[in-house]
Amino acid sequence: MSQPQDISSRARRLSQEQLEALKAIDTPTICNAVEKFRVRSEVEGYMGMDIRCLTPEFGTMLGYAITVTVDSTTPGVPKSNAVWQAWLRAMDNGPKPGVLILKDIGPQRRKSAHLGEMMGTMAKRLGVVGVVTDGGLRDIVELKRLGLHLFCAGVVPAHGNPRLIQVNMPVEVDGVLIRPGDLLHGDINGLTTIPLSVADQVAEAALHHRTAEAALLAYINSPEFSVEGLGQRTVRH
Repeated sequence: MSQPQDISSRARRLSQEQLEALKAIDTPTICNAVEKFRVRSEVEGYMGMDIRCLTPEFGTMLGYAITVTVDSTTPGVPKSNAVWQAWLRAMDNGPKPGVLILKDIGPQRRKSAHLGEMMGTMAKRLGVVGVVTDGGLRDIVELKRLGLHLFCAGVVPAHGNPRLIQVNMPVEVDGVLIRPGDLLHGDINGLTTIPLSVADQVAEAALHHRTAEAALLAYINSPEFSVEGLGQRTVRH
């Protein structure tokens, strides 16, 4: 079992004002803004269609990653109280708001359930605002009642044999490397990480991108529109 890392020093914490500014922006625009800094490839850092947003009505999720490897589909294996305690400490001591990243390492990922009402209530009490897993969740009505943002591969009715394996280590979820303390941004469109090295500049870059897009959209919808004129402008999706 790995011990929880001290991620407070690694995480480049943002002010509450900076967090609120990022949370007010949709995730596709955040992705567009991050591209401007060229700190990663344009095909890296965001998750694909296998991770579904179950709570689009909650708007934007923003928070710092608390990573856990999990397995609920290996029968007969005892749970570790030491890892359970490490998970509680990681949530309690980690930067806020927190986002639980539950990486499935079990033999039947499509039958897994890694969080329900009980664990969700504990997580919410310890500052978690959302859950991301490449496995399953259950008790969805109750989790929504708690106000938790939910991103997962799907839902299942039974909890199986739920076990926490390791806490606060780098994990890969849907092709995205996530380290403890990484900043996650997600909405109905999906999930992305915001590199900590530029996180304090992303909101401003997003606003500049929106301004440029608004000008282009205004031209497309104007009486002056022409294919030739459009061709002279840079079109980005």
